[in-house]
Amino acid sequence: MRHIMVLNAKGGCGKSTIATNIASYFANEGASVALADYDPQRSSLDWLERRPENRPTIAAVAAFEDGLRHAPRNVDIMVSDAPARSHGKELADLVKHAETIVVPVLPSTIDMQATSTFLKELQGVNKVERKQVKIAAIANRVRDNTLIYGDLDEYLTKARVPYVAALREAQNYVRAYTRGIGIFELPEYLAWPDWSEWEPLTAWLRSVRSQP
Repeated sequence: MRHIMVLNAKGGCGKSTIATNIASYFANEGASVALADYDPQRSSLDWLERRPENRPTIAAVAAFEDGLRHAPRNVDIMVSDAPARSHGKELADLVKHAETIVVPVLPSTIDMQATSTFLKELQGVNKVERKQVKIAAIANRVRDNTLIYGDLDEYLTKARVPYVAALREAQNYVRAYTRGIGIFELPEYLAWPDWSEWEPLTAWLRSVRSQP
């Protein structure tokens, strides 16, 4: 089983949006997928409850209740939506269940500063130090040609983790989430710009570079 976790201690950076879209991407690629929600706000589970029956099935795991104890063991990919404010032992325990970590970062000075602190702590986790986890960062909810996006782009380019994608701020993510589907399940005429922006991330996730 492949374990992909969306993780950043900074709240509000779009972890649930990224996790649900990664899960739906792999489900539509024909993989058997489970989505584990570690956040008591249960945004990912709420999305799953709205998922139409005619879409590829994604198993739900309420990880905030008892971890992965009741998670299905026969899926190809487990996507985990980690909670905010994860530090210390909680962070180390989360990383035990990850082989690949995606860190979304918003275009704001506060988010960049918080992510710098978080990445330093994450890289000190034993499993990460032993190179048993691969980490990548993505710029999330960006607006082209803004100064703050330029700052974020420069910051992530210099970060000590791969910077693999930049995703625009778009109503398509709201449309998809509200319907319980992913960005790849929206009509092409509506979502093709977002599909294009996701391609570097999905290519990285499919590659050996994202796996220890």
